[in-house]
Amino acid sequence: MSVTDQTFAEQASALAARRAAEAPAEVLAVFAAERVGLDATGLPAGIPGPGVPMPDGQLLDTRGIQTTLEKTRRGRAAVVVFYRGAWCPYCNLALRAYQQQLVPALAASGVALIAISPQQADGSLSMQQTNELTFSVLSDPGNQIAGQLGILTAPTDEVRRAQTALGLDVAERNADGTNTLPMPTVVVVDDGGTVRFIDVHPNYATRTEPREILDAVSSLTG
Repeated sequence: MSVTDQTFAEQASALAARRAAEAPAEVLAVFAAERVGLDATGLPAGIPGPGVPMPDGQLLDTRGIQTTLEKTRRGRAAVVVFYRGAWCPYCNLALRAYQQQLVPALAASGVALIAISPQQADGSLSMQQTNELTFSVLSDPGNQIAGQLGILTAPTDEVRRAQTALGLDVAERNADGTNTLPMPTVVVVDDGGTVRFIDVHPNYATRTEPREILDAVSSLTG
């Protein structure tokens, strides 16, 4: 089975096995406990459902030039993917899967694919270039859009210490200098800017499967 035939869950399982052989066990234990806690806490209250206008904000493209989600959509329906940053291995895995499994079908339907994170613009550029992404990758300084959607979270002190042990400082990567992150989320927006589908994953090791996204887009354009 090729990578393009695998589900995200299958690819994430293989990633976890590789990380278990590469990272210190005590650090991985902290992250494992974090994910258990995120699963237990579940979805935040107040996440909007279908039928509401998609929020917007002042974003940056990979060159650091100001833009907005509305300008990037250019009147098209869109799949908007919120991810944590180029430093997150599960985010890299997800965006590569979306490039391989979504881009051809979305392009044929005239639907845009747009990825958004709170990281600095050079992080967006790194994400795009490293994974050979052909879709728009934008930075949302201060999590303006994710904040309006109510999908924000932040690592605990213990998790931050584990990240530091791996050489990661999220605040240095984020454009606003904080540790605040969006929960991985996929939003399908129609051409009028209305939310038609939203899927939020508090546990960052899970993501919306490409097939679920294509089904949501199909119901939108069918």
